[in-house]
Amino acid sequence: MRIVISEFMSLDGVVQAPGGPEEDTDGGFTHGGWSHPFFDPKVIGGFFYDGLTAARALLFGRRTWQTMATAWPERGGDPFADRMNSIQKYMVSRTLRDDELTWENTTLLPGEKAVDHIRELRGRDDGDLLVMGSPTLARTLLSEDLVDELRLVVMPVILGGGKTIFPTDGGLRTFDLVSSITTTTGAQVCAYRPAVPA
Repeated sequence: MRIVISEFMSLDGVVQAPGGPEEDTDGGFTHGGWSHPFFDPKVIGGFFYDGLTAARALLFGRRTWQTMATAWPERGGDPFADRMNSIQKYMVSRTLRDDELTWENTTLLPGEKAVDHIRELRGRDDGDLLVMGSPTLARTLLSEDLVDELRLVVMPVILGGGKTIFPTDGGLRTFDLVSSITTTTGAQVCAYRPAVPA
């Protein structure tokens, strides 16, 4: 499976709590819900729907999975919600147990062996293994060179700090821009793939 990371992102690279004020207040983050003024339902909504449709499975970190597992099961009845609830899900955690996996079709990947499990998933089957949110996990996957595509919705806002997906290990990683759309709200919807060495 291809590993695809899909994120809402500010101009300064922040991905924390795009959806709402209480989504993730770690570090005193007070800008939760910052993506709403720039959301274009047709372009951005379509971008996320297409990504979910192409996915064979979803991959989450614990915090994002817990947020999603609280929200999505109650939203059945539309195609996006139904797909979110029915698709296979993998969740990385060092603290949760199998008996705590309340969202249907979720498989636990124990944190200490998560990268090995993800490498194995990447090597099997077709389709995409889609990561939404989950900045710590996304950063690890980028650090391990396990990302086949970055799907970023870059919003025209600077947040001044917060969680990011980008490694800070000093490594140089080059990507090719494979698609780009500018929305009426000024958001850039972009897809990048790792550059093939010349």
